[in-house]
Amino acid sequence: MSPFGRAFADGDRLEVAGAVVTLKVHRRARRVSLRLDRTKRMIVATAPSARRLSEAAAFARERAGWIADRMAELPDASPVHPGMTIEVLGEPVRLEAGEGRAKWIEATETEPHRIAAMGEGEGYARAVILMIRKRALAVLSERTAVHAARLGAPMPKVTLTDAKARWGSCRPTTRGMPASIRYSWRLALAPFAVADYVAAHECAHLLEMNHGPKFWAHVKTLIGDERRHRAWLREHGARLHAFGRV
Repeated sequence: MSPFGRAFADGDRLEVAGAVVTLKVHRRARRVSLRLDRTKRMIVATAPSARRLSEAAAFARERAGWIADRMAELPDASPVHPGMTIEVLGEPVRLEAGEGRAKWIEATETEPHRIAAMGEGEGYARAVILMIRKRALAVLSERTAVHAARLGAPMPKVTLTDAKARWGSCRPTTRGMPASIRYSWRLALAPFAVADYVAAHECAHLLEMNHGPKFWAHVKTLIGDERRHRAWLREHGARLHAFGRV
């Protein structure tokens, strides 16, 4: 048995200071370390080898105070309810109680966009999120078509996910299989320019399945300097993932 306690496997989880700590092996790591995954709202304890995962677990327990402080910095869960105003692609949207099927109501000269839905609690949230997803699919499909056309690539199939690790993923055309791009629907909660950057990023992967100089040249051709959009996602991504959580 390890001098630090029982043996652990890559991917094992434990609880420290009320937080989930996931143990990971990273062969290139030089030492045991901790980091906060803001999107998944958990701590990752990394070790250079499986043999040292018990050391990583012990280190996490020793740093319980640090873990508590980092978790306290995360935005609170953001439950959905009538009367609140959110932003969808940078535009204000007021949430209202309604009857029948949920609907998106376009803005007027005197009123912002509105989403009217029935139900309470999680039922109401699901109905609102359905409307946001529809908006996200329409806008991201349109921006994908624009960027793919500029790159001379065929239009890929566009779908939405609620992935916590990625804002988008691309599968280019291979062996006769058509290209496809998947986006997190939560991009609809970001400013339009940020969501558009992710669309450009994934479309660039239709031509370059890497992050080399040619890839970033394609991105810059489509949307210019992308660094501010990447920075925005790093800073605010956890808040987007908190939306709708109880």
